[in-house]
Parts: sequence; structure tokens; C-alpha cells
Amino acid sequence: MITFHIITIFPEMFDSYLNESILARAIKNKKIVFKFYNPRDFTKDKHRKVDDKPYGGGPGMVMQAEPILLAVKKALSNKKKAKVIIFSPSGKKFTNQYASDLSKKYKDIILITGRYEGIDARVKKILKAEDVSIGDYVLTGGELPAMVLADAVSRQIDGVLGSNESIEEKRVAGKEVYTRPEVFIYKGKKYRVPKVLLSGHHKNIEKYRGNK
Repeated sequence: MITFHIITIFPEMFDSYLNESILARAIKNKKIVFKFYNPRDFTKDKHRKVDDKPYGGGPGMVMQAEPILLAVKKALSNKKKAKVIIFSPSGKKFTNQYASDLSKKYKDIILITGRYEGIDARVKKILKAEDVSIGDYVLTGGELPAMVLADAVSRQIDGVLGSNESIEEKRVAGKEVYTRPEVFIYKGKKYRVPKVLLSGHHKNIEKYRGNK
């Protein structure tokens, strides 16, 4: 079982995604667990402020170090080994292999989701966190990347999918897949399933799918 510890000021953003389909079933079956820690709960002022102006000037606001560090401290309590990740467009590229490695090496994964203009750089230094990027683009926050990572890691866990054969990178499947009907008519034009897939000739099908 893997526990994803999500540091976010918007925990409700995860509700819909985690309450549907495969991840919901995996949570019910205790294959994965999600725990949320809102930095606002670790502030000392009455307004629960978690951001401030950047030193050196510039637009926007920066998330303060202390509320995040206190949230992570709670997540880390009694944890002997945990992976701490911060999302950044300039971070290490997130790949399926990286997801697979996380699923095998860690039982606790802490995902720090930033907002505004980013997170005080001292958080990364103190926690020795790893910057991870899900793509060469910028989002308004780290919640979506956290969902992407958690989804990709979860499907690597035995029992989350119907069987290991369902994992796309392991199963026999080409770039194009087809199902019934054999002939599909759209706006008067016929679209057919490639004959090789209907042949029953397994060697030729494997070759077509690029597996041989």
C-alpha cells in the first residue's frame, strides 16, 4: 500500500477525481491512501495567510516556508522513509519509468503543490525535495500534477488494475486499437478494422502491433 501525502491549500480539488473509477476502487480496497495537509492549518495569524511578497521585487506572491514545512513535518511523523516531491516546470521529467520506480521504492510519497509565483526555495533545501515536471508548460498550481503523478504511480501497484496485463506499457497493444463493429459507417463512409486483426494469425498480429 502506498500513502500519498498531499500538501495543498485546495484539498477539495481532489474530491471528484479520487471518488470515481479505478482510483476510488483502489482506495476502497486499501491499495492506496490519500492524506491531505492544508498549510493554512499551520499558520500563526488569524487570517491563515500562507503567502507574502517576494524579496527583490517582482509580480505575484510567494508561498511561505514555515506553513509548508510544518505540514510536511506532520506528514513525516513516524515515517522512516518518504519521498518528497515539489512540482516545477524546470524539474526532472516525469516518466512512466519514474512512476514505476516510485511504486517500488516508497510506501509514503509527499507531494507539495505550489501556488502563486512558487514556493520559498528554502523548503526544497531543508527537505531535500526533488523537483519534478509533468511537462514543458506552466499551470496555475501543483494540484493537477499531483493527480497525474498519483494516478501514474497507483496503476503500477499490483491489484489496482484488473490484472498486470491491463497496464498499457506491458500489455499487447499497438498505437491503434479497434473494437466492434467490424465496419463502422460515418457520414456515408465505411471505416473498417484492419484485416490482419481479423485474421487470427497471431504472428502477423504481433508484427502489426509492433511487438515483433
